[in-house]
Amino acid sequence: MNLSDSQTGRPGPDVPRRVSAMEAVLGHLREAIERGDYAVGDKLPSEAELCRRLEVSRPVLREALRALQTMGLTASRTGKGTFVISSGPVADPTFGDYAASDLLEVRRHIEIPVAGYAARRRSAEDLDHLSHLLERMERETDTTAWVAMDTLFHLAIAQAARNPVFRRVIEEIRDALARQSAFLNELGGRREQSNREHRAIVDALAGGSEHDAVEAMTHHLERVETTLTAIVRPAAPDGRTAAPVEGTRRA
Repeated sequence: MNLSDSQTGRPGPDVPRRVSAMEAVLGHLREAIERGDYAVGDKLPSEAELCRRLEVSRPVLREALRALQTMGLTASRTGKGTFVISSGPVADPTFGDYAASDLLEVRRHIEIPVAGYAARRRSAEDLDHLSHLLERMERETDTTAWVAMDTLFHLAIAQAARNPVFRRVIEEIRDALARQSAFLNELGGRREQSNREHRAIVDALAGGSEHDAVEAMTHHLERVETTLTAIVRPAAPDGRTAAPVEGTRRA
């Protein structure tokens, strides 16, 4: 079974998206777990065996295995291998030290108002830095490099808000943001959409509109949540969509 070649994925709202080799491997293993081919408690075949069966490189396989762990389907045990721990993905995946719902909640309460402050307080140097960074992101094709710049982009907005506490908060969750960004880009094809959303944020900052900046950041975070939900809990065969990952909590 050769999953090394990209395949055409499920058509999106605009155009079909190409599925990467990693997505194909992840989809194959996820379906096998959900079908019960690998039951809870079972050990997956070794990396070498899976690479041989699926005809993919070890880096591609390892990315897929990491995604399975993020989804809560498997767990890696040092020196023993990878074991199935659930027959279906968790509703709230973890990125580094933080759950997705916690990240979304914090980002809504921090990054949305931060964008508004940045629109009022940004300097010409801030705008130049953000524009240059965005131009690099729009040209970048390597996911790892893009993700690194994505975190820098959000840090730069916090810097433009002229409150060091905001930047400190983003620094604290920087690793988790990078892991989430990589996950969404590898499995949700988010890069081009994110670039457009980032461009709208920069345009709002340049225009000095607090309202537009808040709206642009709100839209960006809503799209992050929507994509994450679609990956972790895709639509059922009857077309109904799964409940979203909760980014806010109710008392």
